Amino acid sequence: MLTPAEVMQTAVKTLDDKKASDICVLKTGPISVLADYFIICTASSSTQVKTLLEETSKRLSELGEPPIHTEGYRGGGWVLLDFGCVVVHIFLEDVRKFYDLERLWADAERMDVSEILK
Repeated sequence: MLTPAEVMQTAVKTLDDKKASDICVLKTGPISVLADYFIICTASSSTQVKTLLEETSKRLSELGEPPIHTEGYRGGGWVLLDFGCVVVHIFLEDVRKFYDLERLWADAERMDVSEILK
């Protein structure tokens, strides 16, 4: 079983490997019971949204951490992968701007993704 930090790091690395852009990690644990981390990223197309969803789900499932819930795939503009301790949000750019989760969760600490991707 992975720690929340390990789930988050694995998801970030997977999203980066599959060319997600503008990956943002918010440490939500201290301010919310929903999850320890929110990961927010942008996909360039609905095809890439699907790839990011499938690869993140596959890699974490192989490590014994399958998603508890997946939401939003049919619409294609925003997908949510819930791993319990980590929630991954995959957006198309215009949908991400519309929902602006970074603003909604502005009280959460923003993590330095470059440290994770070394």
